[in-house]
Amino acid sequence: MIKLIGVLIILIGFIIKLDTIAVVLIAGIATGLVAGIDFVEVLNILGTAFVQTRYMTLLLLTLSVVGILERNGLRERASICISKLKGATAGKVLSIYVTVRMLAAVLSMRLGGHVQFIRPLIYPMAKGAIEKDGVVSEELDEDLKGITNASENYANFFGQNVFVASSGVLLIVGTLQELGVKVEAYDVAKASIPVALITLVLAYFQYYRLDRKIKKLRAK
Repeated sequence: MIKLIGVLIILIGFIIKLDTIAVVLIAGIATGLVAGIDFVEVLNILGTAFVQTRYMTLLLLTLSVVGILERNGLRERASICISKLKGATAGKVLSIYVTVRMLAAVLSMRLGGHVQFIRPLIYPMAKGAIEKDGVVSEELDEDLKGITNASENYANFFGQNVFVASSGVLLIVGTLQELGVKVEAYDVAKASIPVALITLVLAYFQYYRLDRKIKKLRAK
């Protein structure tokens, strides 16, 4: 029963209206010490939990900001701005994004995301580039949505393994070593470079075909 002392501390702290963060920290430390966990280990557990929660909080904050911006016309403005650029096509917009996104993944930079970039920015910009020459049909719009979202997957999935300390590389190294295959993170990252380059070439070709398809539809 004494291991539940953390619950009692939280209840008392809330009743007498003490600082919430301080109460939770004290309750966590007390529970860990009563359970026989070393003080340093308790601090390590609390620190790890804090970092994980911080990233989740940042994600939720990002989603809220994106939602507010969308409600106030972010998608419409992005579409209007790109439609004013001469020579802009959906393929060119996606080519620029997939290149920048892959470079960010290679450098392990948190740039991109379906919710943060694709839906509110990249998709409206690509659609705006098409709409300047006419109305976008429902079938073409669905194709554009699929290709635009796939661009994020291309760059993130095949670009992140070029970074030697990425979670994907470490997972591959750990799995292979468990199977008895001697490999270093550098070897995996080096082998991922041609894969990333091939992915970019295939993505560019897909965007080229998209522009050709749109041009043929407009010519009819």
